[in-house]
Amino acid sequence: MKNILLTGVPGIGKTTVIEKILSEISLNIGGFYTRELRRGKVRIGFRIVTPDGHEGILAHTDCESPWRVGKYGVNVREMERVGVAALDQALQERDLIVMDEIGKMELFSKRFQHAVLRCLRSEKRVLGTIQKSKTPFLEAIRARKDVRLVEVTISNRDALPQEIAGILLKECDG
Repeated sequence: MKNILLTGVPGIGKTTVIEKILSEISLNIGGFYTRELRRGKVRIGFRIVTPDGHEGILAHTDCESPWRVGKYGVNVREMERVGVAALDQALQERDLIVMDEIGKMELFSKRFQHAVLRCLRSEKRVLGTIQKSKTPFLEAIRARKDVRLVEVTISNRDALPQEIAGILLKECDG
C-alpha cells in the first residue's frame, strides 16, 4: 500500500517513529513535519518544517487568529506558505512525501486539504500521521482503500520504524 499513515493517542511518539523511519531509508524526501515550540517546559506552539529547511509558525499561544485549537491560534497563512508549498514541490520532485501531521490545525486550510488529496491520489509514496479526531475529512482519508493505517502503541513503537522502512523500500524498488 503506497500511503502509510500512523495514528495513535497524542504523545505516543508518532513523529519519533516517522523520524526513525526516515533515518533508515535513503529516499528523496519532501513534505513537512511539525515540531513543538517550548518556553522552558511549557509547550507554547508548533512550527512547520520542511526537510530542506523552510519553516514557519503553525500555531502559537500568542497568535491572534480566528482559527483556534485549544489555547493555540492557528496560522493558516504559514500552513499554506510552508506546508502546501512543500507538498506541491514533493509531488513534482521527491520519491516520498511526508505529512506530519494531518490534524485539526492543518484542516483549517482548504488549500491544505486539497494538497493532501493530490498527494494521496498520486503515484508517489506517502508517509504521514493522522489524528484520531473524527472529522468528515479525516474519516474520508481513513476510509480510503489506498491508505494503510498503522496504530502506534507503547508496545510496537520501537519495532515500527524498521518494519515500515522495509515496506517503503520494498515498494519503491518494485
